[in-house]
Amino acid sequence: MLTYEYLCKECQVLFLVILSMAEHDHIQVECPHCHSAEVTQQFSTFFAKTSKKS
Repeated sequence: MLTYEYLCKECQVLFLVILSMAEHDHIQVECPHCHSAEVTQQFSTFFAKTSKKS
């Protein structure tokens, strides 16, 4: 599961959605605050945690 960050164009709320890659391609994301479908995906930072030490 991946975390995607979206910004609502209607109410300017920034929110996170956790989706699988398959869901991301097929689901219409809507704002949890105003329920608008006018959202844009934002670029966000990420990190990877592994069990190996460098």
